[in-house]
Amino acid sequence: MKVLPRSAFGQTVLLIGVLLLVNQVVSYISIAIYILQPNAQQVNQLLAKQVKAVFIDIDDPVLRPAMAEAFHKETGIGVYREKVAMKLGLQHAIHYPFRSEEMTLLLGGPAEVRISQGDEYLFWIRPPQSPNWWVKIPLTGLEEENLYPLLVVLVILGVLSVAGGWLFVRQLNRPLKALQHAAKEVGRGNFPEPLKENGTTEVVAVTQAFNHMSKGILQLEDDRNLLMAGISHDLRTPLTRIRLATEMMSAEDEFFKEGIESDIDDMNKIIDQFIDYIRHDTKDTVEMSDLNELLKEVIQAEKVSNRVITYTEKSITPIPIRYIAIKRVVANLIQNALRYSDNDIMIEIDEFVKQKKVSFSVIDKGPGIPEQEMSRLFQPFTQGDTARGGEGSGLGLAIIKRIVDSHGGLVKLTNLEEGGLKATVTLPMS
Repeated sequence: MKVLPRSAFGQTVLLIGVLLLVNQVVSYISIAIYILQPNAQQVNQLLAKQVKAVFIDIDDPVLRPAMAEAFHKETGIGVYREKVAMKLGLQHAIHYPFRSEEMTLLLGGPAEVRISQGDEYLFWIRPPQSPNWWVKIPLTGLEEENLYPLLVVLVILGVLSVAGGWLFVRQLNRPLKALQHAAKEVGRGNFPEPLKENGTTEVVAVTQAFNHMSKGILQLEDDRNLLMAGISHDLRTPLTRIRLATEMMSAEDEFFKEGIESDIDDMNKIIDQFIDYIRHDTKDTVEMSDLNELLKEVIQAEKVSNRVITYTEKSITPIPIRYIAIKRVVANLIQNALRYSDNDIMIEIDEFVKQKKVSFSVIDKGPGIPEQEMSRLFQPFTQGDTARGGEGSGLGLAIIKRIVDSHGGLVKLTNLEEGGLKATVTLPMS
C-alpha cells in the first residue's frame, strides 16, 4: 500500500503542508525558548531575591518583629510552618519540578516550588535556609501560560496556508490535466481543438509543442487517407476493366475466368482491409449500446450454414461505443474463428462491476497460435506462418487492436489447454 501521493498535485500539496508544519513547530519552539523560558527565569530570579530578603537576619530584638510585620504588610510575603501553610492553600498547590530545579540553583540548596491559583496567584517555596518553613509570595499580573490561543492561531494559519497552496497548485495543474486528456484523445485517433496556451511559461511551451505535434499528426493522417483513397481508386479502375474483359472470354476459357474473378475479389477485399485500417470508423458517434444486441446482430450476419455459433446472453450494462466499429471487431473475430477452425464456435460475455469493464470472447477449437507470435500478430501486415497463417493482407488483428485501443480497451489472445484459441476484448464502462 502506497501512502505518499504519486501525482505532482498531491506531492506539491503534501510538500507545502510538511513545510508549514515544520514552520509551525519551529515557531512554537522559538516562542518557548526565547519568550516563555526567559520570562520564567526572570520570575524565578525575582522570587529567589524575595526569599533571600525574607531571611535577612536583624540583630535588634525590637526592630526584628517590626520589620517582619512591615515587610509582610507591604509585600504580602509570609513565612509559615507546613501545617499552617496547608490551611492557607498549600495543599491545593501544584508542584513544578522545572521551577524547583532552577530555585535550587538560585538559592544554593534543595528547594521546592509549588503554585496555587485562586483569588490571587501564589508561589509557595520551601527554602534551603529553613526546610520546615514555607514562604508564600503573591504575584499579581502573572497567569499560567495558556498556549491554547497560540495553538489555535497556528492551526488556523496552517489550514489557510495549505488551502491557499492547494488552490494555487490546482490552478497550476489545470492546463496539465487538459494536456493529459488531449494526449489520450490523440492516442485514440481523435484530434481535439488546439489547447489554450495559459499557465506558467513552461506549461505554455509544452502546450505549444503539443498543439504543433497534434497538428502534424493530423496532417499525416489526412495525407495517408488521401493516399489510400487514391491508391484504392487507381487499383479498382483496372480491376474493373479486367472483370469486364473476363466477361468477354469464350466458354472454353471458363476455368481461367473463374480464377481471374476469384483473384479480383481477393484484391478488392485486401483493398477494403486497407481502407478499414486507415479509417477504423473514428468519425462514428459514440453512443450507449447493449453488447448483447450487437453480438446477436453480427452472429446472425456471419452465420454459416454448416457451422454452429453458440452464444449465451447475459444482462450487461450498456456502455459507450462506436457501434459500427465494434461490429467490425466482432465480425473479424468470428471470421477468423470460422476460417481457422472446423468445430463449433462459442461466444461469451461478462461484466466486471468493480473494475467497471465489460468483456466478450470468441472461442474456437482450432490449432491456436504459438505464444511467441501472439504480440507480433497485432502488427500491420503480419500473419501467423505456423499454425494459423494463410491468405489475406495481415491487417485483420491490427484493425481489431486499433479499434479497441481507440475505445480505451484491451484485446488479448489466449491458447486453451484443451486446444483452441480464445480472443477476449475488454471495454471500459465509461
